[in-house]
This record gives sequence, C-alpha cells and structure tokens, in this order.
Amino acid sequence: MTFSHAGDEEGLAATVLPSTAPTPLPPRLKSVAAERRGDEDRRVPEWPAPPPLGVAAVTSRATGHPAYSQTLPREARSAGVARRLVRTALRIWGLDSLSEDATLVITELVSNAVDHSRLPSIRVIVSRPSPNGIRVGVVDRSRTLPTLRADSHGDQLRGRGLVLVDTLTEEWGTELYRWGKQVWAELKEEEA
Repeated sequence: MTFSHAGDEEGLAATVLPSTAPTPLPPRLKSVAAERRGDEDRRVPEWPAPPPLGVAAVTSRATGHPAYSQTLPREARSAGVARRLVRTALRIWGLDSLSEDATLVITELVSNAVDHSRLPSIRVIVSRPSPNGIRVGVVDRSRTLPTLRADSHGDQLRGRGLVLVDTLTEEWGTELYRWGKQVWAELKEEEA
C-alpha cells in the first residue's frame, strides 16, 4: 500500500535509512585520546556515523524510556521526517511488522498537531513500553483535546485522522501538561 500525505512532495519519507556502520575515529583525535589516557596501545572505540539531517542521534534500549524523539518544525513536511524516525526505531527494535500502521498513525498525529497547535515546533516521540509494542506520540503547545468524529462528513477528506488512529492502534489518548499536551498511540505486534 502506498501512502502519501500533504507536505511530502519532496519524498522525504522515501530517503534511505542511515547506515549503522561506525566511522573510524580520526587519527589526530585517536592519538589525543590515547595521550590523555596515557596508553597509546589501547584500542580506541570507533565513533558511530553521524545521523543524516532529520534523524535524531540517540541510544537505543530494548524497552523503556528514553527512546527516540525529535523536535520538528510545525509544518506538513515534518510528517515525512516523523515517519522516517518511526521506521528507524522499528528497524532497530526488530518490529518491522508494525511499520506500515505506525507510519500512518504518526502521520495523522503530526498532521493534527500541525493543524491545531500554536507554536512553531512539535516534538515526535517513539518509545517501546513492551518487547512487542511501541508508543508513538506528538507533543505540542496546545491544550485543546483532539476529538474523535463519529460521522465521516460525507465526501470530506479531512477530519477522519483520529478514526484511522483508533482503528490501527491498541489504544490512544492524550496526556495534558501545564503548557500543552501529548497525543499518543500504542501498537503491538501479534504474539506468535
């Protein structure tokens, strides 16, 4: 299934995931590091490759917090970067089977934040609360709660995002903060 969302005309979601191969420590820095330790023969660990623009540099754990998060501009094309962040986390965690649904869900959450929040940035969060489940969320500076619309408004193309989120997820909700909110959704792999 191909999914396109407004703001992804440049194909931001289709860019290649970052390589996880480490890059060697530059020789000059390797010798400085060895001198500071006083042991030039000790092996200096390799530095990981820097992430491409739009991908957060974070440490991964099997489950729990922290996970992956990134602050993005409150604009439609940020949905593509959010999808890439979700796909990267799922690939690292070995939960690729959730990728299609999770990217649709994060697209809708980002789209709602773009449409309804008030400051110029949003924060996308991807965590792994259980070995076979993930939680995606979007934090914004609006305290207005999202509303699940029961009617489809006929042929109207907008306003059905939360119906999609509700259909594809195990659970979703909103956490209110003093200064804004996080709309989150949880997805789980089916257990064998």
